[in-house]
Amino acid sequence: MTAYDQRMDDRECDEGPGALAAMPGADLGWCLGVVLRRWTELVEEASAGVPHGTRGYQILSVVGHNDPPTQSGLAKHLRIDKTVMPYVIDALEQAGLVERRMDPTDRRVRRIALTPHGEATLADLEAKVAAAEDAVFDGVPDDARREFTQRAAELAATVHGAQPALDPCLAARDALTDPALGAGSR
Repeated sequence: MTAYDQRMDDRECDEGPGALAAMPGADLGWCLGVVLRRWTELVEEASAGVPHGTRGYQILSVVGHNDPPTQSGLAKHLRIDKTVMPYVIDALEQAGLVERRMDPTDRRVRRIALTPHGEATLADLEAKVAAAEDAVFDGVPDDARREFTQRAAELAATVHGAQPALDPCLAARDALTDPALGAGSR
């Protein structure tokens, strides 16, 4: 253990967790990184049985809560490389969680939809992810959690609103449902 690590351990123990957030160098990126790493660890554990773990869970969640998106729209929305997305969808399809359906208005377009097994799996995953998020916020008062979550959502909407310059909900909906984004999709 380095002297720096020991100082950080001592500071946390002696002054409480709030001392770390106020420490020089503990900027927004550091704070968000710590929270995101913990969330990722716990959600990876929760989604361990799903192909591609957290990425697979996120796909199931988007597909399960929206009209069936195109593969390209899904890749764009989740910021997954469009050359990687077919492999992830293939794995989810082989696991019986999703299926590719022909778009009724354009035979070249395939939409991604949950299977009944996918719907049941998503419901189970959502409960596990909620428990994981509860663990991330362990020890944080409920009102502080609500405030953090609300402010994080507002910040995300503001950041997302700058690129693309549309309402984030509309941009996500459009990316997920636009048949032109699915042209050439499997």
